[in-house]
Amino acid sequence: MNNKTIQIIETMHLRGPNIWTYHPALEALVDIGELEDFPSNMIPGFAERLVGFLPTLEEHHCGVGERGGFVQRLRDGTWPAHIMEHVMIELQNLAGMPSAFGKARETSKRGVYKVVVRVRYEEVGRAALTAARDLVMAAIENKPFDVAAAVEKLRDIHESVALGPSTACIVDAAGERKIPSLRLNDGNLVQLGYGAKQRRVWTAETDQTSAIAESIASDKELTKSLLESCGIPVPEGRVADSPADAWEAAQDIGLPVVVKPSDGNHGRGVSTNLSSQAEVEAAWELADREGSDVIVERFIRGHEHRLLVIGGKLIAAARGESAFVTGDGKSTIAKLIDTQLNSDPRRGASEEHPLNLLLIDENDDPGVILLELSRQGYTTESVPPAGKEVLVQRHGNVAFDITDQVHPSVAATATLAARVVGLDIAGIDLVAEDISRPLPEQGGAIVEVNAGPGLLMHLKPASGQPRPVGRAIVDHLFGETGSGRIPVVGITGSSGTTPTAHLIAWLLHLQGNYVGLACSNGLFLRERKVVKRNSANGNAARQVLMNRMVETAVLENGAEAILTEGVIYDRCQIGVVTNIDPAGSLPRYYIDNADEMAEKVMRTQVDLVLPDGTAVLNAADARVAALAELSDGEVIFFSVTPDAAPLAAHRAQNGRSVVLRDGNIVLATGTQEIVAGQLSMLPYADPASQPLMTEAVLAATAAAWALGLDASLIRTGLETFEHAADVPVTV
Repeated sequence: MNNKTIQIIETMHLRGPNIWTYHPALEALVDIGELEDFPSNMIPGFAERLVGFLPTLEEHHCGVGERGGFVQRLRDGTWPAHIMEHVMIELQNLAGMPSAFGKARETSKRGVYKVVVRVRYEEVGRAALTAARDLVMAAIENKPFDVAAAVEKLRDIHESVALGPSTACIVDAAGERKIPSLRLNDGNLVQLGYGAKQRRVWTAETDQTSAIAESIASDKELTKSLLESCGIPVPEGRVADSPADAWEAAQDIGLPVVVKPSDGNHGRGVSTNLSSQAEVEAAWELADREGSDVIVERFIRGHEHRLLVIGGKLIAAARGESAFVTGDGKSTIAKLIDTQLNSDPRRGASEEHPLNLLLIDENDDPGVILLELSRQGYTTESVPPAGKEVLVQRHGNVAFDITDQVHPSVAATATLAARVVGLDIAGIDLVAEDISRPLPEQGGAIVEVNAGPGLLMHLKPASGQPRPVGRAIVDHLFGETGSGRIPVVGITGSSGTTPTAHLIAWLLHLQGNYVGLACSNGLFLRERKVVKRNSANGNAARQVLMNRMVETAVLENGAEAILTEGVIYDRCQIGVVTNIDPAGSLPRYYIDNADEMAEKVMRTQVDLVLPDGTAVLNAADARVAALAELSDGEVIFFSVTPDAAPLAAHRAQNGRSVVLRDGNIVLATGTQEIVAGQLSMLPYADPASQPLMTEAVLAATAAAWALGLDASLIRTGLETFEHAADVPVTV
């Protein structure tokens, strides 16, 4: 089998809905060469070796429809491209990126297949594709393959490119509500919704999060003074500019005290329950290393708590717990920390872990753990007696859900604190012995208010119930019913798409909409050309959908763009298909005739129509008209002849249509008709010399009608169309 190989010829990242699926996918053109003559059942031991590499392939149903279905196909005989599809899916699953969708389809060229798998991130998908090819070849050639290393590599790539868990939970919650999203950078800046209806999030910050409020929250002393002025209990304290000053402040306040950096977060540099001069001065040095002012304040007895406030409501709460090790009479404290604490699977360095690793600071200056140990007379090399509990970390580990225990008055205090600072999303840190009791009766207090709070402790608590914090943020931004959507008009076809797009944009412009138009002769905002090059592509469409001013988007999608990059928007209000060239084909992409153009490419535009949207289809083109059954929404037919085949049945069902009759543009709903204009009044649309413009007029009229424009405005718009001379009609 040494002369048999699998070659990946070309790979395309389909970053939006495409001819295969509504989701982003990776499509690869794969040449299996001579292996076309060697299905899996003709390669001795192949199935066993492959399943040996990936035992979890037993879970794949494949076309059989039951567990073990794919392995059955392996033993009965299937080809390497299909096998690569399943291996690519499973490698992603093992790396923590669930993927269930895949296809492998023959092309018209022997041995060449299209392999398509849903991927969340292009970089991960490309690596998984290569790994899948190499693993399949290893099984064919009976060579070793390091599956664990391949999976770990995918995990590493995923971690480097993926959204953080806090942002991802917001995006997922938006998706559950069918609110679209666009990632705006390589980090965690994400747009939810389109155009003028969009909102933006950056982890747990939103476009409603005030910069002034963030600045206040980062200044702990200012925050305390504002809270105190509103009657919110806070610990008294002040800034100390030296170790000696810190001890003086501690004596003034009264022992014990807390020493912490003024703008610290995540508990860094914080020391609590300090009662001696040595402890206070060492704690000052520790806090000072964080690079900000150092605060000394009264120590509040009790547990640390983090309360998450979103939009003025308490959504989740977590409690911290001190970390202890128990001596065994022979292990050092450093060893006990590793074996008893850091071995906990809930602890880790990544954002996926609810508890942090306890790392010992070996610098000359003592770290938090070293300071805590020294206060008890220990070092990391001390060996405590068997059964002896040693406190390792007094604060932190705020990851134990107690949302249902929060007293209503405590919740009210937390939400008031967020309002006082001005944050729409805030993490309120408070200390109390019992969160189910009012703060005043137990001497509890709010110690910090944080902007951009972490969400992982509430999504994946170390114990207790996960809380739907992502959904709470989405509801805060969009209310209970907002969709974040503006009307999107998508247009495809073999010809006439550009004039159709321009006419639709013009009609909507006259209605007063701020229209973004991306088509083959440029990108236009409110009828002003801002990009001169061909803009019938995903990048230009994305520019339109990102623009906060755009109230309606009109986007042209060529067949090649649909095939090579997918469609940038997830769904559309209006989907227009102008026509399909009977001789149309794209051999480079193995689209060999007009039927395939209709059934595999142009249908994508109709598939994306929302249930409350409309497909605008050419009734005079049989291939286009046949797409009507794919629309989730209404269908409006248009036709240059009033007797096109589908119209009679459509009108009998009270369907809407736009037809040309005796030179009149007629809007028909069942048997009711309205004349929207006369073709003779439109010199740019002479049926004899400009048949494509005539179709474009009818298609644009139907789209505008579907969007609620009345006949008189449509008539005015058609008669005053300003760009006819500049619009190419052959595309």
